[in-house]
Amino acid sequence: QVQLVESGGGLVQAGGSLRLSCAASGRTFSNYALGWFRQAPGKERDFVAAINWSGGSTYYGDSVKGRFTISRDNAKNTVYLQMNSLTPEDTAVYYCAASRGLAKTRGQYDYWGQGTQVTVSS
Repeated sequence: QVQLVESGGGLVQAGGSLRLSCAASGRTFSNYALGWFRQAPGKERDFVAAINWSGGSTYYGDSVKGRFTISRDNAKNTVYLQMNSLTPEDTAVYYCAASRGLAKTRGQYDYWGQGTQVTVSS
């Protein structure tokens, strides 16, 4: 089992920045790729970003490329999502997830956090 706990969400104005964190416990953190997904009210849970076990490979969703950066610190068992140039369309609950391999689809992730709310005001 891997337990994931997100933090860092909140209310920010358009154009601002936030950094989300996801702390992991349980099985060896460095064995897993980590991903971020988000879900807005009434919408599907969409892929945002993912990072492999070493941090050497990353994927991003098209809507966040160039604005968001995923990173990880295996010594701290933590993955981060730096979000810049936020827009109201980024408003959603953001979820951290763990997978055996680098992936973009929800079904490939085995463990999920409880989510953290990000609200971007216009």
